[in-house]
This record gives sequence, C-alpha cells and structure tokens, in this order.
Amino acid sequence: MSRTATDSTDLNQVWKFSQCFGDKAEVENITEADIISAVEFDHTGDYLATGDRGGRVVLFERNFSKKNCEYKFHTEFQSHDAEFDYLKSLEIEEKINRIRWCKRSNQAHFLLSTNDKTIKLWKIYEKNIKVVSTNNLTENIDINNNNNNTTKIDISLNSLHLPKLEIQDKIIAASPKRIFANAHSYHINSITLNSDGETFISCDDLRVNLWNLGIANQCFNIIDIKPVNMEELTEVLTSAAFHPTSCNIFMYSSSKGIVKLADMRENAFCDSKTKVFEEHINPQSHNFFTEITSSISDVKFSNDGQYIASRDYMTAKIWDVRMENKPVRTINVHNHLREKLCDVYEVDAIFDKFQCVFSGDSKSILTGSYNNNFMIYPNVVSETPTNPNKKFPSNTNNGNVISLNTNNFSNRTNDFLDESYYNEDDDDDENEIPEIVLTADKPAFKAKRVGVPSFKKHRFNEKNPVDFTKGILHYSWHPRENSVAIAATNNLYIFSTL
Repeated sequence: MSRTATDSTDLNQVWKFSQCFGDKAEVENITEADIISAVEFDHTGDYLATGDRGGRVVLFERNFSKKNCEYKFHTEFQSHDAEFDYLKSLEIEEKINRIRWCKRSNQAHFLLSTNDKTIKLWKIYEKNIKVVSTNNLTENIDINNNNNNTTKIDISLNSLHLPKLEIQDKIIAASPKRIFANAHSYHINSITLNSDGETFISCDDLRVNLWNLGIANQCFNIIDIKPVNMEELTEVLTSAAFHPTSCNIFMYSSSKGIVKLADMRENAFCDSKTKVFEEHINPQSHNFFTEITSSISDVKFSNDGQYIASRDYMTAKIWDVRMENKPVRTINVHNHLREKLCDVYEVDAIFDKFQCVFSGDSKSILTGSYNNNFMIYPNVVSETPTNPNKKFPSNTNNGNVISLNTNNFSNRTNDFLDESYYNEDDDDDENEIPEIVLTADKPAFKAKRVGVPSFKKHRFNEKNPVDFTKGILHYSWHPRENSVAIAATNNLYIFSTL
C-alpha cells in the first residue's frame, strides 16, 4: 500500500457510493441506542471504528478481495455502560463521544473510547480458543464394575500422560487495559493522542487534562477556565487537538468562536501564552443567534500541521497556523439557513455540533449538513482552489460556488443513482469554491455509477425542504485514499473515488 495520500483536489474524479452497514429503517423506527455517535479510521485506513449511543464499539476491516473501497465486520464489544453518580445525583450516559486509534506496534490494536466522564484504553487482539483433544480417559482403558456398582479405572503409571490441547477456533477479543476516570466534572467533548505515542489530552467544558497512556490514576490539568464564581462564566471549551508532529503543541476552541494554540513548554498552565485565532465580526451584524452560531463545534489540524479547520454552525474556516488575524478561507456551509434561524432555534437544531475533517493529503475538507447531505471542499488551502483545466458545463449562472451534487437521481434504466451536479450559489465568498455534495440516504443503495454532470441551483429548496432530523454530524476521511465513512443515524456509509 502506498504511503502517500491520493490527490483530493482533482475535480475530474467521481465520488460514488460504495457500501452501507445498517438496517436502513425509517427515522421514526430507529432505536436511539443504535444511532452512531463516533466514526474513526485508523492510521492505515485498513480498519474503521464506530461508536453508538448504546455504548457499543464496532470495528470493521478492509476487504481486500474487493477492488473498490469495501469493509467487512471485524468485531463488536460493549465499551461503556450507563452509570449513576450518587454523590451528584447525575445519570451518566453510555453514549460514545469520541474514538481514537493508537498507532499499532504489534499484532494487537489499541484504541481510546470515551463517554461523558470515563475514558477507556481497549486492546483488540486475536485469541485462540483451545480444547482438550486427548487425555487419560480417551485411551482404551479397562473399566471393572464392582458389586456396589462403582466404576474402577485400571491405569498403570506408564499409561499416564499430559492432556493435549488443540486450537478449536479463533475469535477477536477486546479487553480494557486502562480506565481513566474521576478526572472530569463536566462532559468530555474530545480526546486526542499525541504524536509521541505516550500521552493524550481530554477536554471537557472547562478543563483540558494531559494523560499518560500507562498511568490511569493520575493526570495533569493544563487548561482551566473555571471562574471562582460560576456566575461569571462567559465561555466553555468545545474541542481540543494535539499537533500531528510537534508533541508539545496543542490547540483548543471555545464557544466564543476562538481557537487558541498553546505550547506545553511555556508553562504548567498553558492558557496564558497562546496564539489566538479569531476573526473579528462587525458588531452591527450581531443578532440574538450570533453567540450560538459562532460557537466552534470542532477543530482539526491538517495532517502536515500547517493548517487548522474549524467548524461552527454556519461556516467552516481554514486557518494558516502562521496567520491568526483572519482565516485563509471561510466556507458558508449553512448560508441558506441564515433567514430561518428562528425556526432552527425552535427545533433545537441550532445546537447541533458538526465536525470537520481534512483529507489525507491535507488539501481538502469534509463536513456535514442536513437532509443526509455531506460536503467535500477540494483544495481549500490553495489561493486558486478550482482546477483550471476542468471544463465545466457552459450553462452556468454568474455565481461563485461550483457544486457536484448527488442528491437527485436519474430515472434512466441503468442510472438508479446519485445524479451529479455542478452547482452555483451566489452567497459564498469572493473566490470560487468547489463543493461536492453527496447524500448518505436510501437512494444511494441503488447507485451503480454517477450520471452526467448537470446543474442545480440550491441544495435546499421548496421541493427539497430542510429535514433537521437527518443531520450528518460524524464522519472520517481515509488517510491514504479518497474514501470517506459517513454516519447517518444508525447506518454507516462508505463513499469513494476508487
């Protein structure tokens, strides 16, 4: 397998539905415990993990017998159970908030999983089931019955031998190696492993803790924004991540829309000397919802460590780590909802926390939306994000966003599939931003190949209204190729360009 990631910026490559795991039931009939709440590829892309609201972790492994990107079931185990904190009279859900793979050093796999309070380090390994094949009672031994009907076995010293074991079966077992508990008073929203392979950080609403993978009963508090008087609390922490190559650098984000970059070598508490990434908003544009929509729900480093992707409710932003005064690019993901924020607020959808992930080559990003749509933005780190050699259809309006949309489906006999669209939208920034829109929904099961590109003005319109119950919140990008894993309620979808 190649160690370099596939180019994600080529607009000529076609994204197609590859595979789906799940029962594909209607939204109303889905058991809440089966809803997927975490998705993560490992560092090779050969394994994929999902966590759900029922506390289960399911692992899949690459099916190399298939030419395209397909996976098969590997194992499943119960990671967390529901608990009750009697001191605080608080029920702790079993829902898996995050999963992170540790880099593999032997035949076993190790991964971290967390719910709101407890982090666990799991070892997943192949275990042999052995049974006794021969023993002293399997030989032809004379048995004499006495008058009292008891059985007497005549065994000479020379006939005694050790029982022999043989492998009857092999199973994939999972066992918890460490349990990191009792360190967070508030809900854990993120965990991330360090590049040194020995430490990781966990972030809750007010604190960031530093752990050693080998020590479960001790951690170091490196960020603490809890005020003496809780009535003075003005922001909470929303996410944290280690730099992919510099083990002393990490970042964290807040509900004020700020990303801070810190160096653990500066001080024991890392919140004093930080690099602050913040885009100043015109006060005249503030409204009742600004504070909610500007809260960052996720931050990610690019794999090369040069860029940061942050996602709030309305936008996705790309930052250069060397320039904190403004983002390199701002993508208006939910600009169509700007006039409907009252309705969004009424159904509590405004509090949905969308993630963002970089491609393996660190040039493109993936993020989610509603109606089971998710978007891929190629080449967002470039000054000229579109492919100058790409010949788009000529029947285009004078907009700014080109979108490949597979939300509609052709009625032709051989094309029961996601029809492709290069769309344009007038409401994005000055530069032309390619937008590849795909839909993780039932019609994708019928997709055999992608149709001829055509045009569609908007992802959402009167014929296709916004369904807030179908939000795509959790996803992961394969580290070596252009394949993505998408969680849509209780289903796991794989899309790929292979």
